[in-house]
Amino acid sequence: MRHLLPGRTSALLLAITLTCAAHAQDDVLHLEGSRGADRIRLAAADFKPTSTDAATQADKHVFDTTLYADLNTAGIFDLVSKSIAPQTTPGFPAEINLGQWSAAPASASMVTFGNVAIQDGRLVINGFLDDAKNPQFPQVFAKQYSEQASEEMARQIAHRFADEIIFRLGGGVAGIAESKIYYVKMTGGGNKEIWEMDYDGDNQHALTHEGSVSISPRVSPDNNRLAFSSITGNQGFQLKMYSLLTGKTIFFPPAAGTNGAPAWSAAGDKLAFSSSRTGHSEIWVSDPEGRVAKKITNFGADTSPTWNPKTGSQIGFISGRKSASNPVGIPQLYIMDSDGSGVQRMTDGGYASSPSWSPNGQFIAFAWERKYGPGAPGGQDIYVMEVATLKYVQLTVGIGRCDFPTWSPDGRHLAFANSPNGRASDTRIMTMLIDGTQKHVLTGPGSDMPNWSWK
Repeated sequence: MRHLLPGRTSALLLAITLTCAAHAQDDVLHLEGSRGADRIRLAAADFKPTSTDAATQADKHVFDTTLYADLNTAGIFDLVSKSIAPQTTPGFPAEINLGQWSAAPASASMVTFGNVAIQDGRLVINGFLDDAKNPQFPQVFAKQYSEQASEEMARQIAHRFADEIIFRLGGGVAGIAESKIYYVKMTGGGNKEIWEMDYDGDNQHALTHEGSVSISPRVSPDNNRLAFSSITGNQGFQLKMYSLLTGKTIFFPPAAGTNGAPAWSAAGDKLAFSSSRTGHSEIWVSDPEGRVAKKITNFGADTSPTWNPKTGSQIGFISGRKSASNPVGIPQLYIMDSDGSGVQRMTDGGYASSPSWSPNGQFIAFAWERKYGPGAPGGQDIYVMEVATLKYVQLTVGIGRCDFPTWSPDGRHLAFANSPNGRASDTRIMTMLIDGTQKHVLTGPGSDMPNWSWK
């Protein structure tokens, strides 16, 4: 098996350069983003307040901070630092000196700017994006937003405006600033509930109140429902369904055995999951209501399905099935056709878990302890494998135990669970670009199993 220098997961995916450095007895892969010179040099001016009350200033600060963070996180811009940007706040196109922004040290190719006001209790924001290199016809687009005034609404408008900029300058790929991440949160007394947060870790709040252990949240492609698994009375883990529209749990039929690890097809018409209802853990596929379920594997050690969202015709999964090359049955990554045929083993050893298929169908991210076993010290890290070639890259190194990778809807980022010291109680949610850079901690300890929304 070889290491991967992947192509682009979209027209604007970060290229990856692999370098190898010796550490002790092993070669540790280090990833270096190579698109720095190709990124659009973008400047984000602070917006100009056009009303003078304190609330306007507070909302403006939230908007400016959020917009800059969103653009910086996007992974496609070389964002001009505030420290070298012109110290002006142009509020309208007639007020901006594009030559000042395009000249060194800012050297911006694009500039975003605008104005903020509160009028009759409404937050009114006008945003502009100009091409600094085209002073004759500079305006790329202009947007106006008018919503009930609040700091939270200032954040949401900043997300919308950032996504508009990312869409326009990012090759028509939608931004992720308005996307959500669902995750498991320890709530005390041994209980775990399903929580939701914005993509940047803000607005964390509980969804379920089962008073039990709820795990493995998976949001539907239309963002209307959330499938998860929860201990229910003396029945053990059962699949459950939560409506994000009504805020209530929807009936999903119980079944014998342990049922969990739900996964939605991209069309939203099928749900794959693991179940031991017939005695052993197998992969099953049902309709979204769980009325008709069909078993598609027969090896007794299969779990963690993930659909190929591009084709809908393949499922990745983890299996501890025994074979001549795996006599002990250590879990490995496999793929198969959605009817259970065409099974192919992807990993060549170690201990694999938690696969997640990329939005474009080209890659699978998963957790892998490659040097698993007595006398073979190693850690559990996040890897990305190209499905067609079985080439892979290691994205985390030396930050503790990593698990449960999940793709952002634009395919440029991954969220994952990380425990710096290996203790489950200290697990937190992090994000990173798909080249392993720009790692950010989103939650405190006691958070696990993230799942990024489809849009």
